[in-house]
Amino acid sequence: MAFVQPASLQGRFALFLILPVTALLVVMGVAGFFYARDLLLDQWREAALLKLQRAAHQMDMHLAGIKEGIRLFHETSGAQYDESFHAWALDRLSRREGVIDVTLSWNKRGDTTSAEPEAGLHPQTPGRGSRIMGKAWRLRRFHSASIREITAPRFDARGEHGTVSMISELLDEHGQVIGTLDVVANFDFLFKHVVESGWWQSNKAFLVDEHGQILVCTVPERHGLMGAAGDPLELATVEAMAARPLGTVRGEGHPPSEISGFFRLEEAPWFLVMIAPGREILAPIIEFRWVYSIFAIGFFALIVALIRWVTGRLASEIRNVSAAALRLSQGEFGESLPQRSRDEVGELTRSFNLMTNQLRERLHLKEALSLAMEVQQNLLPSRPPTVPGLDLAGRSLYCQETGGDYFDYILRSGSTGRQRLCAAVGDVVGHGLSAALLMTTVRALLRSRLDQPGPIAEVVSDVNRMLHQDTAASGSFVTLFLLEVDPSAGQFEWVRAGHDPALMYCAATDDLQELGGPGMALGVDDAGSYLSGSKSNLNTGDVFLIGTDGIWESRNSAAETFGKERLGRILRDHHRQDAESILRAILSALEEFRGQKDLEDDITLMIVKAVAVITPALK
Repeated sequence: MAFVQPASLQGRFALFLILPVTALLVVMGVAGFFYARDLLLDQWREAALLKLQRAAHQMDMHLAGIKEGIRLFHETSGAQYDESFHAWALDRLSRREGVIDVTLSWNKRGDTTSAEPEAGLHPQTPGRGSRIMGKAWRLRRFHSASIREITAPRFDARGEHGTVSMISELLDEHGQVIGTLDVVANFDFLFKHVVESGWWQSNKAFLVDEHGQILVCTVPERHGLMGAAGDPLELATVEAMAARPLGTVRGEGHPPSEISGFFRLEEAPWFLVMIAPGREILAPIIEFRWVYSIFAIGFFALIVALIRWVTGRLASEIRNVSAAALRLSQGEFGESLPQRSRDEVGELTRSFNLMTNQLRERLHLKEALSLAMEVQQNLLPSRPPTVPGLDLAGRSLYCQETGGDYFDYILRSGSTGRQRLCAAVGDVVGHGLSAALLMTTVRALLRSRLDQPGPIAEVVSDVNRMLHQDTAASGSFVTLFLLEVDPSAGQFEWVRAGHDPALMYCAATDDLQELGGPGMALGVDDAGSYLSGSKSNLNTGDVFLIGTDGIWESRNSAAETFGKERLGRILRDHHRQDAESILRAILSALEEFRGQKDLEDDITLMIVKAVAVITPALK
């Protein structure tokens, strides 16, 4: 399976691209070679049969002329022709070109078994004879005649001059043989066009009868039956001649050692056979094979090298992107990758460079946000101050690096010199860096104003007026809940500036109260004025819970909200614990309720618990 699934991109290119293309080119090359070879063989077959057909046609024309003269004599049979017409037909036959001798033999009267020459025409020169008339009774009437056979060529003692006899039987009205007509033709005349053919002189060629008997051949001292020596090609050729009048036969081997072609004459029961060496016939394709092979190998090498170069370059560029991505994951940005093409790889490189630049910018931004978060966290109280008679705890959780929630403990001295605690919780509209910046502004304004004398309602009004100068153009605003507690006097006062009311657990009555009142958010209207609410019945064990809406509006995976009722129940259940434990219990319950769902809003929670209060009765 490792071979089927290579680990590298270059290996995949080699397996799924280069190897299939190479195999396809090889198959196409081999198929093209065999196609060209078969095409050349078919062309040779057509050319060979055409050569044989031409030679056979020349022989057939000469034989047909002589046979036409014989048929003319045959047509003189019957009572309608007289003796002089017989003599004229014989004289015309003897003058045919290629005729050497014409002999007419008659059987003796009453004898149908033997015949003797009774009238003869003996030409003075081959092919041109003069008629010699015998006695009148030597010319007889016959009823019909036909050519009985055409003999095989006969040659003289030196084998230079040959003759062929065409023998006809003359029949009476009873079908009995009464005579014979023997026409001797010059075989050299009949065969001269074949001999003059280039293929007869350059190849192994035969003239054989229909039984495969060799009549004439170009192989010295070859006689008898063709294929008698056991030559497979000659035997296959004789077998093919028995089945069809013309055709070709391939020998054994690739390419075949020899190829034969044969063609039957129409005017004689003979076949012209030509056997040629396969390498000579296939010389063009053998030469073509080497040229084709060299060209194909070069072409294949060029194609494979080109594919290898393209895929190697592609794999190299992808490796460069991969290596750069690995360095990037380790925090090394480096230089931008060069974009060498406009294709998909070039687009990938361009996108990677763009991603790297954006990531660098985002990293710088993240560093800036981290620094801003650090600064913002440093602005929030790291631990509550020590205030006699009070137990304090507070926490802010941001859904982003920075947030807009705010809480603070601010100590101020009254006219009597007693120390009082101002606990502030704010919520800036929105999230992120802009909310964090606005939160720091509110913190600075509130702390600065609380250093000055005056009731907290007046303090909030002043902060609203100064903040509106910064928020008028942007439309931003801040909700704030400010609680001032004087444990030594058992009194507390609060101002609600658009913030959700705080919860107060009253230990004396074991119930929950909301510290509400009128007031709009800070920064909305610079002319806005704020009123405070106050009580002087603070008792030991009373607990104040001031938070932002991110607590009770938190949702779980089922889209249920945490709710204030659940929050109040947790406060009542843990009111005997210290402030930090109460805070942790609420945050733990909130985290369990939310499950895997991320924070959608900032969360800020402050707990102020009275632990030692001087009640009015003890004053």
